[in-house]
Amino acid sequence: MAEDFLDDPEKLHIEEDMDDDDLLEEEVVVAPKTYVNPIIALEAENAELKEQALRLMADMENLRRRTEKEVRDSRTFAIANFARDLLQINDNLGRGLDAVAGEVMKDAEGPFKNLIDGVQLTERELLKVLEKHGVRKLSPEGEKFDPHFHQAMFEIPNKDVANNTVMQVVQDGYALGSRLLRPAMVGIAKGGPKFVQEAASEAPAEEAPETNTDAVDKSV
Repeated sequence: MAEDFLDDPEKLHIEEDMDDDDLLEEEVVVAPKTYVNPIIALEAENAELKEQALRLMADMENLRRRTEKEVRDSRTFAIANFARDLLQINDNLGRGLDAVAGEVMKDAEGPFKNLIDGVQLTERELLKVLEKHGVRKLSPEGEKFDPHFHQAMFEIPNKDVANNTVMQVVQDGYALGSRLLRPAMVGIAKGGPKFVQEAASEAPAEEAPETNTDAVDKSV
């Protein structure tokens, strides 16, 4: 038989090709196909896209609110530096009036009385303009000391007055909205009983007005 293959080279090549094909068929392993339900795949994709859309909507809403707040604060506090400078003018008007003794002011006549009336009128009008633009005066005599709005200059020993009660206002303070322009300089009681905040209302808690919990901004 070997002599036949040697005598016929074509038979030899055919046999070699058959051996190679058999070897390839033995080595190839076909992996089983996994069936994926197209409906389940589409639902998963839809859920993922929905979550992305919700996150994008939340980000846009936060951006809108933040932008509105920045615009609102910009409008409210744009005059902060200007208002603070006007307070110096108001202080000088008050000092000018305080320099005139009470009796002298009461008995003033003629041009001097007109001058006093003019200064008083200017002071009142200046305060009205400031209040019109959101500036409020802080005159906390009798109130509890608030470090956010008051600056303690000295202590007044008094056992009959609640501790940390403002007993004297050396200089009025001013605030623009929730932003402090200038703290009120005060003298506070020391040595008395603990300060008790009076109840604001006897109404049920659910009817009480909502409290603004924003922190006082002193950044200007």
